[in-house]
Amino acid sequence: MADVGLTHVALPVRDVEASIAFYGRFAAMRVVHRRADPESGHRVVWLGDGTRAFVVVLLEVEAVDVRLGGFAHLGVGCASRSEVDGLCALARREGRRCVGPTDSGPPVGYWAIIADPDGHNLEVSFGQEVGRTVGERGAG
Repeated sequence: MADVGLTHVALPVRDVEASIAFYGRFAAMRVVHRRADPESGHRVVWLGDGTRAFVVVLLEVEAVDVRLGGFAHLGVGCASRSEVDGLCALARREGRRCVGPTDSGPPVGYWAIIADPDGHNLEVSFGQEVGRTVGERGAG
């Protein structure tokens, strides 16, 4: 995989291990790199789902001042509506903020927003047609 195009999004987090667990459960991501910043000692972790050369970088901080909230979010495609429903049920059992699911029809699909441990929004969806739309329109 080449490092061309969009490669990562970085999120400030207070508890790296809690965020690793969250993104593992709700986005099927795993740690692909981890280190400690030599100056601050704060941990830096890269999470990937193995499907493309893209990672979510978790940057450990003392306090999270800026969050992906409102309309800002990370989006993850799911294999089915029932997977979206299951993730929402899991989020609610864990006491997480969960909005939806909502069926917005094509091309938006069936989606929900789940808050991670620091309040960043993760959208889980089925049927958004991103891959098909990009494939039809090509890279240009």
